[in-house]
Amino acid sequence: MSKKAVDLLKFGIMLIHFVRDIRDPEHPYSLEQLSVLSEESITVDEKLGRILITFTPTIQHCSMATVIGLCLREKLKNHFPPHFKVDIKVAPGSHADEESVNKQLNDKERVAAAMENPNLRQLVDECLYSSEL
Repeated sequence: MSKKAVDLLKFGIMLIHFVRDIRDPEHPYSLEQLSVLSEESITVDEKLGRILITFTPTIQHCSMATVIGLCLREKLKNHFPPHFKVDIKVAPGSHADEESVNKQLNDKERVAAAMENPNLRQLVDECLYSSEL
């Protein structure tokens, strides 16, 4: 394995450690504890300049899938190299509205509008900064 490949692997592992403690919006457990995220959830492709974070909601009709994605995006927004594009998606086949959730999570205008909603912002902040874990 080349030094670059090792560095990218280390970067992916660093990212999972950075987001592992985000609390699930509906449960008093972290996303990692609920197997929503794992080390395999993060793919770094230096050639394409992309970071792909794929998460698996706990159920197919999870009403909080978008909130989970917003939490991931908010937590990472200032912590990845600026030349990388970050895509956050639900794992294929893991959510009934997969296409709609993925579209919402990767549309800058929709994300910005969602984060301006005070109730949604509070929920995201609670998931990011909860000391209940």
